[in-house]
Amino acid sequence: MYSQSIIACACMGLLGSSLLLASDKDAMIASAESAGPPSVTANATIKAPDGTVLREGSNGYSCYPQQEAIGPMCNEPIWDALISAMMNKEDFKPDKLSVSYMLAGEGTAIGLSNSDPYASDPESTDDWVKEGPHLMIIVPDSAMLEGLSTNPNDPVYVMWKGTPYAHIMVKIAAQE
Repeated sequence: MYSQSIIACACMGLLGSSLLLASDKDAMIASAESAGPPSVTANATIKAPDGTVLREGSNGYSCYPQQEAIGPMCNEPIWDALISAMMNKEDFKPDKLSVSYMLAGEGTAIGLSNSDPYASDPESTDDWVKEGPHLMIIVPDSAMLEGLSTNPNDPVYVMWKGTPYAHIMVKIAAQE
C-alpha cells in the first residue's frame, strides 16, 4: 500500500494540497462510499487522500473520497499498485484482471488526459476527459486492448493506451 495522495498519482502535481473535502472524516467516508456498490463499500477499507485509514475493511478494496482531479473511487489492490507505479514513473505489469469502481463519476473533479497520464493542463491537450459513473478495468495482457477504441466519446474505450497504465473505461451513465 502507499500512503501518498491518490490524486497526486492521478495528476502528478496538478493539485498541490488542495482537496475538495475538508478533514471531515464522515464526509470523506460518505464520498468514498459513493464510488462503489454497497456490496463492495460495506466492507472496504476507506482511506483519506493522504492514505490515512478512516475505516478498516475486510474485502480487499480500498475506497477514496472525491479529490480535485479525480472523483471518488474503490480499488482492488492491483489498482493501488498501478497508481503507485504511475506516481513513481515505474513500469507496471498486472498479473490479472482488476476492477476499479467510480460510480459517482468525476463529480467536481477537473478530469484527466485520455492519452497522457502525466498531463496536468486541460488546455494543453485535446483529449481531456471528465466521465460520469464508470468502471475501469486493468487487463493482464495489453494485447487484450487491441481493437478497442481510444475515443472517449465511445461507451467503452482504452485510456492511456501504449503506456504501462493502460486500462479499459466502461461508461455506466453520462456526466451530469
